[in-house]
Amino acid sequence: MCKVLSVSRSGYYSWINREASLRSQENEKVLSHIRVIHNKSNRIYGSPKVTDALRNSGIICNHKRVERLMRQNGIYSKVKRKFKVTTHSKHNHPVADNLIKMNFAASRPNKVWTSDITYIWTRQGWMYLAVFMDLFNRQIVGWSMKNRLKDDLIIDAFKMALRSRNPSLGLIVHSDRGSQYCSRVFKELLRDHKYLQSMSSTGNCYDNAVTESFFHTLKIELVYHEKYKTRDEARKSIFKYIEIFYNRIRIHSYLGGLSPFQYELKMAA
Repeated sequence: MCKVLSVSRSGYYSWINREASLRSQENEKVLSHIRVIHNKSNRIYGSPKVTDALRNSGIICNHKRVERLMRQNGIYSKVKRKFKVTTHSKHNHPVADNLIKMNFAASRPNKVWTSDITYIWTRQGWMYLAVFMDLFNRQIVGWSMKNRLKDDLIIDAFKMALRSRNPSLGLIVHSDRGSQYCSRVFKELLRDHKYLQSMSSTGNCYDNAVTESFFHTLKIELVYHEKYKTRDEARKSIFKYIEIFYNRIRIHSYLGGLSPFQYELKMAA
């Protein structure tokens, strides 16, 4: 090889024994941190979120550098798929007015919660997931999974949120016009706690965009990469994603590169 490339033997051995440049050494250190962050995110994070995670760890690094190192070393976010939202809103129950009108910001915790339902397939059949999200820090404060789409799906999720957050009077609970949210039991539960109900306008998918965005994230980061054999397996997987990863670890651009848990701690301080 040296002869073909017109390189002296001494020059070749000098090159392979030469210490890496300071820049190369720094890149190796950054790359090791990138690998750890990427693996901890279950290969979900792309270069923007990896950059935020590095900065949260005290490692200041340019986004273009992170992007280049990830590309050169074959580190990519999971492949994304399209997501479709379905809502059953053809019923004769009375509906509530839209109180938030696409204002998805909240100045304090437990001021506005949003909710929605999605579907997850297993080999045993469908599982239905209902969640309640606090708009203040995008935290999933309550959730429930069942194999039937009945009123108790959101009742159980809402009661879980009540136990964990204990919101004061005047909480706004926003959802679509699905029959479960219009049920007498759920309306009485809100009324008993003196909470206000809000519902999306007819045919406007953007009126509950934040919660639907969470389902989109859940599907492309977790569900589409799994093949659940049983409903119990799906339930355990969703629990791990919401309670361990999404609420406490996963960073959000909306929250300045912090997780919901970190953001609430920062604002409280």
